[in-house]
Amino acid sequence: MNESCRTVIDESYLGEEAHKIRWKKTLDFLKGSSATSKGLKRGLDLGCRTPLTDSMERLFSCPFDNTSVDLDTGDLEGSYDIVTAFEVLEHLFNPLHAMLEVGKVLMRPGGRFFVSMPLLKPQCLASPGHFHEMSRRSATLLFHRAGFSVERKREFRIREPLFYLTGVKPLMRAFYEKVQIYELFLL
Repeated sequence: MNESCRTVIDESYLGEEAHKIRWKKTLDFLKGSSATSKGLKRGLDLGCRTPLTDSMERLFSCPFDNTSVDLDTGDLEGSYDIVTAFEVLEHLFNPLHAMLEVGKVLMRPGGRFFVSMPLLKPQCLASPGHFHEMSRRSATLLFHRAGFSVERKREFRIREPLFYLTGVKPLMRAFYEKVQIYELFLL
């Protein structure tokens, strides 16, 4: 993965309230999946291990591996019942490559791929660590191009409501900052 676009998972990152809110809302979305009751054997979480990875192991009752390969160019190996990419694709130069690789390691039938990413927002609010952010349409087109179909989707905010009243940029974030999350399956 390109180091200039890669988020470092350290104490500062783990302590941010927005991440804790995102992880809770992500788990709420995952709980709505039929995959939680399927007796899964193995999962893959793209990117670095976080507290969310531990929570998913408990939710799905199976171990999760994490990737160490360059997701822009590397090959994924193994066979997985479930793959997750939460806040990863926007950091890649080539998210299509990563998604095609997921398609190769995802077990069929019934394998699920869960993806979340920030919804495209104005450049003045863009994160310097994101290579690109996607609109709803762009994300859906990417998924279809990679051979996936959307089973379910949702959007949510990652800040406490009072945060948006702390200044002009936070107020703009109230209108534009959302996470889009999807449950995908192979076509």
